[in-house]
Amino acid sequence: MRVMELRDGWGFEHIVDGARDAPKPGPGQVVLRMKAASLNYRDYLMVQRGYGRRSGELPLVPISDGVGEVVAVGDGVGRVAVGDRVCPSFSQTRVSGPFREEQWPGILGGPMDGVMQELMLLDADGVSRVPAHLTDLEAATLPCAALTAWSAVVVEGRVKAGDVVLVQGTGGVSLFALQFAKLHGAAVIATSSSDAKLERARALGADHLINYRSTPEWGKAVRALTDGRGVDHVVEVGGAGTLAQSIRATRASGTISLIGVLSGAASELNLGLVVTSQMRLQGITVGSRDGFEDMVRAIGQHGTRPVVDDRVYAFDELRPALESMSDGRHFGKICLSF
Repeated sequence: MRVMELRDGWGFEHIVDGARDAPKPGPGQVVLRMKAASLNYRDYLMVQRGYGRRSGELPLVPISDGVGEVVAVGDGVGRVAVGDRVCPSFSQTRVSGPFREEQWPGILGGPMDGVMQELMLLDADGVSRVPAHLTDLEAATLPCAALTAWSAVVVEGRVKAGDVVLVQGTGGVSLFALQFAKLHGAAVIATSSSDAKLERARALGADHLINYRSTPEWGKAVRALTDGRGVDHVVEVGGAGTLAQSIRATRASGTISLIGVLSGAASELNLGLVVTSQMRLQGITVGSRDGFEDMVRAIGQHGTRPVVDDRVYAFDELRPALESMSDGRHFGKICLSF
């Protein structure tokens, strides 16, 4: 079978088109024929060994998120059947509960082989059915970006009707957070450096828009929009470059879900403000399989549709797809069709 893999080194230039033996399922295992994949910033870093020893060893099939059809099952498999359309779990070892250190080795796309393979062998406990109304490209966006947003907004954030949520940018996690916040009855403030992207966010339900390039002190603007109170929840994807403004924008006893470090990992903070306002800074590392299945039930019930970027890449265009992440032109998820 055909795979895209890192074989002789780390870096985009070492992504090659390769071949491996077709897998057969043993007891408790399934084989998927993969249909589509989607990219996360984690994948962009992982291909460059950005996670150090946690990146795994070569050769490595990259990319954590995808969707496939079950084409074979081993003895004792009852969770899914041949013909089911499923997503592999981002973490193959996190069925329920909080993230634990010992679960690192079970993450797809590094250190475990990821989804860029025609046929994929997995434990049946590591896959979940997806909503029927989604296309393959839409379904492929769910395992990491959607579940991260769900964990931030619903599981850890416990956002409810009447709350105000701030989302940063228009990448996959932020747009899912916008959709899930609206699904739960919250108002949403969206930030971006692009007025055109902000208007697209408005079409998805964003109530207030802030261009952070023309309004660099956007924390003050958020306070003004909320009558001086601040937001209940910030979905923080920027990191060092945005966290100080997020703190200014958050109400007393509010929550900041720290998800990404797109603008840097090291930051100087006014910790006094965090303490005196009793804010909660919550790190988010995707979520569990049980959380994923709660999320897909909600997506199915409400007919939610993930946002896929207009440019879709082919299986063998993995390198240009990953490289395109750096220019920031995409809106929503960058996907590959197999």
